[in-house]
Formats: sequence, C-alpha cells, structure tokens
Amino acid sequence: QVQLVESGGGLVQAGGSLRLSCAASGRAFSSYAMGWFRQAPGKERELVAATSSSGRTSTYYADSVKGRFTISRDNAKNTVDLQMNSLKPEDTAVYYCAADTLSKYRASVGRRKIDYDYWGQGTQVTVSS
Repeated sequence: QVQLVESGGGLVQAGGSLRLSCAASGRAFSSYAMGWFRQAPGKERELVAATSSSGRTSTYYADSVKGRFTISRDNAKNTVDLQMNSLKPEDTAVYYCAADTLSKYRASVGRRKIDYDYWGQGTQVTVSS
C-alpha cells in the first residue's frame, strides 16, 4: 500500500509560479515511476509530467506545459515535486500525484491513467487572469 499526499496548491495570478509537492509512504519509492496529472472541470484527467524510477532517465511533459513545468524527485525524502512557472488560466485544475509501482515492467514512463495504481487526493490550483 502506497499513500500519496499532495501539497502546495493555491491561487496565483497569471504569470506566477507554484510548487507542488507529493510525499509518498513506503520503502520502495525509488522503484516507482511518478506522475502528476490534472483535471479541470468537465475535462478528462490528463498527464502533465512524469518521471521514471531511479536507474532510468526518462521524463515526460505534456506539450502544453513544456518549458514551463519541471518535475523532480528526491528519493531520500520520498517526494516528487512539480515546479510550475509562467502559469496560465488554462492551468487551473485539481492536480493529482500518482505512483506506478509496476513501472519496471514498462519500456518507458507510463502516460496513461491506468498505468498508475496509487493516487493522492488532489490539490487545487487556480490561476487568475
């Protein structure tokens, strides 16, 4: 069982920055691929960024956030962060942290919701214009 707890959401003006953090339980954190998803009202949950497990060097960013968002992990602290810069109103959503505990069976970092088997409760990010 893996528990994920997000923090760092809030209200920010367009052009501003926020840093989301996800704390994970468990001893095998370094072996998990980790992802940040978001879901806006009336829209599907989408993958924003993902990072592979330790030993692999694979990251993914949605086209809409490339150059603005950065995902990073600290295996010593069991955390994965999402640094969000140059925020836009269309970035407004609930952001979810997710863990793929079976990532070692995948050739690359998972990009689908079903690739991730543990989820946090979500944190709201609101970007005002």
